[in-house]
Amino acid sequence: MKTVLHKASDRGFANHGWLQANHSFSFANFFDAEKIQFGALRVLNDDVIAPSMGFSTHPHDNMEIITIPLKGTLKHKDSMGNQWETIKAGEVQVMSAGSGLLHSEMNANTDEYLSLFQIWIIPNKRNVEPRYDQQFFKAEDRQGQLQTLVTSIDTNDQGLKIHQDAKLSRIDLNQEQKFTYNTKTLKHGTYVMVISGEVEINEKTLKTRDAIGVSNTKSFNVITNLNSQLLFIEVPMS
Repeated sequence: MKTVLHKASDRGFANHGWLQANHSFSFANFFDAEKIQFGALRVLNDDVIAPSMGFSTHPHDNMEIITIPLKGTLKHKDSMGNQWETIKAGEVQVMSAGSGLLHSEMNANTDEYLSLFQIWIIPNKRNVEPRYDQQFFKAEDRQGQLQTLVTSIDTNDQGLKIHQDAKLSRIDLNQEQKFTYNTKTLKHGTYVMVISGEVEINEKTLKTRDAIGVSNTKSFNVITNLNSQLLFIEVPMS
């Protein structure tokens, strides 16, 4: 088993006033040669956006973009014809930028901060037709069991679809609970983000917003020290 530990305090941080951004990997003005990507996982941003603020219209291409609101409501519009779609906490949004698109993202609330993860995964197909989707996931369906959020468009598995042999999933675990995560193949690695709580993975202690990349193994164990919420991002490593 190979692991790489990313402590929350070691992430890149940018304070734009309206945006408080934490970068797990090199992004914008944050550069760390040891944190370019984890396999096909290129970006994991942990953002807090002020009321009524957000990202004005900007372009993307050839990237699979997943947005997970944790608190509050996001609104989104794009050049594919989607006009201010709302994505609430509990929902997940996917966007295949493919051959290119324009979009805007804003905090839909005028009196509440928006907290979200934005994840970029490098696709296995270039210049595909851009596509958009979103889905609601019940919190009770991840109590003590893995809840699949996103999988490959080439499979019939549950969840939203992207152009990559990847899987995103969540689980909520109680204190002193053990969970075994099984990887698809030895060519896949799994990036584990502790949304909240405290866990032990491979004899390493991870607290809220700490993360660990695990590769070269068929499975690994998670043991909770506190009630914990976890996000798993499993991607090809090459």
